[in-house]
Amino acid sequence: MEFSVKSGSPEKQRSACIVVGVFEPRRLTSVAEQLDEISGGYLSNLLRRGDLEGKPGQMLLLHHVPNVLSERVLLVGCGKERELDERQYKQIISKTIKTLNETGSMEAVCFLSELHVKGRDTYWRVRQAVEATQDSLYTFLQLKTKKGEPRRPLRKMVFNVPTRRELAIGERALEHGLAVSLGSKTTRDVANMPPNICNPIYLFDQAKALETQYPTLHVDSVNEKQMEQLGMHSYLAVGRGSVNESIMTIMEHKGGPADQAPIVLVGKGLTFDSGGISIKPGEAMDEMKYDMGGAAGVLGAMHTISALNLPLNVVGILAGCENMPDANAYRPGDILTTMSGQTVEVLNTDAEGRLVLCDALTYVERFDPELVIDVATLTGACVIALGRHATGVFSNHNPLAHELVNASEQSGDKAWRMPLWDEYQDQLESPFADMTNLGGRPAGAITAACFLSRFTRKYNWAHMDIAGTAWVGGKDKGSTGRPVPMLSQFLMNRAGIESED
Repeated sequence: MEFSVKSGSPEKQRSACIVVGVFEPRRLTSVAEQLDEISGGYLSNLLRRGDLEGKPGQMLLLHHVPNVLSERVLLVGCGKERELDERQYKQIISKTIKTLNETGSMEAVCFLSELHVKGRDTYWRVRQAVEATQDSLYTFLQLKTKKGEPRRPLRKMVFNVPTRRELAIGERALEHGLAVSLGSKTTRDVANMPPNICNPIYLFDQAKALETQYPTLHVDSVNEKQMEQLGMHSYLAVGRGSVNESIMTIMEHKGGPADQAPIVLVGKGLTFDSGGISIKPGEAMDEMKYDMGGAAGVLGAMHTISALNLPLNVVGILAGCENMPDANAYRPGDILTTMSGQTVEVLNTDAEGRLVLCDALTYVERFDPELVIDVATLTGACVIALGRHATGVFSNHNPLAHELVNASEQSGDKAWRMPLWDEYQDQLESPFADMTNLGGRPAGAITAACFLSRFTRKYNWAHMDIAGTAWVGGKDKGSTGRPVPMLSQFLMNRAGIESED
C-alpha cells in the first residue's frame, strides 16, 4: 500500500476515486460543495432526492459525475458536524477504506482528513487515517490455501490537508502512522499464528529476523540451562509440562548514548496456556494462543522504534513459555523459589503469567533501567473491570502512570489507571511461603499487579494488563495489534518526537 499527502482542490484531482463527506441532514462539506458547483448541482440534487442522509458510515458511490475529472466520487456520511469525535472519525475512515477496496478503485484521493474532529489537529487526523487504513486492510492468509483477495485491491491512498503549509505536518504524520502500523502488523501476525508454529523459539526467530533489518537492534536469548543457573525457578516451573523449551528473548535497540539508562519492556509470552494442572474449560481454549499478546506487543513496539530509529536505548524482553499439563508439570500446593529469593505458594497453575514475569522482572535489574513496563494478558478480572475497550495500567510511580495514560489518549489506544494500594497486598498472604500466586476473586487484576510489584522495588515500574484489548474472540477472532500504538507513542514522547501541529 502506497500513501502520500497533498494539498489541492477536489475539482483538479484525476484519480480512480475522490472521497468527500456529507453531514447530517443532507449537508455537503465545503470540499463536496466545490464538486457540486462544478457538476452543476449534481450532488445536491441527489441529496434532495434522499439518496444519502449523511448518517455516520453511509456510503454512496457515484460514477462519471459531470465535469469531475475523477472516475468515481464516493460520498461518505459523517454524522452531525459538531458531534464528529475521534471514535466516529476512525470508524468512518475504516468503512471508507473497506468500501473502496471492494469497488475496484485501486487509488483514491481522500478529503476526509480535512474534517474538523473535536480537539484534534491535522497531524492526528492524517496519522489516524493511515493507521485506520492499514488496520482495516489487514488479513491473515498465511495458512489458507485459497487466499480470496480482491481482484483489484486498493493500492494507493492520498490524504489531503487543508493548506500547503501543513504538508510537512502531514508527511510527519504519515511516517509515524506507517511505523506504528508496521509494528501493529508484526504483533498481529505473530499473535495470530497457531501454537503448533508459534512457540518460544519462534518468538526468538521473529526477533532475529528483525535484527537483520536494523543495525541498531541486537538480539540474544536465555535458555532453560541458563535460567537454572540464574535461579529462575518460578519461570522454569511454568514451562516444565511442555515439550517446547522456555526461551527468554532479549532485544536491545541502541539508539541513544552509551551511558543512557535503558527503558525496558517486558512481554508475557505464553505461546499457549492450557491452565496446566488447573486446566481451563474447553470453550474458547483455542484463544489461549493469544496469551503471548504481551510478548507480541513488545516485539511490535520494538519493530516500530527500530523503523523510526528513535534516539533511545530500549530493551525488549519476550518471556516465552508454554503452560501444559504433564506428569512433570508444576502443581497446586508447590512452593517455588523465585530469582529474587522470595518464595511463592502455588494455589492455581492457571495464574502462571505472573510466575514467569516475576523472574523476568528480577532479571532486568542488570540493565540498571530508567524504568520498566511489563505488558501481559494477565487476568480475566481486567476484562470484567474494563471490558474490551481499555488496557489496565498499574504503577508504583505516578509520573510514569500519567505518561502512559497520556500516550494512550494521544494515540487513541485507550488505557485506564487502576489502583495499587497496600490494602490489596493482604490478599496474597500465605501460611507456608512469602506469598501465594492468587489473591482470590475480588480485585483479581489488582492483586495480580500487587504480586508483580513485589519484584519491582528497585526501579520505576508500570504494568499493563491487556487481557481485554490484545485480541477479539469468537467467530471473527484475531489479534488487535494493541498496545503497539500506545507503547510507540510513549516512546516517541520520551524521544522528544513532535506529534502535533
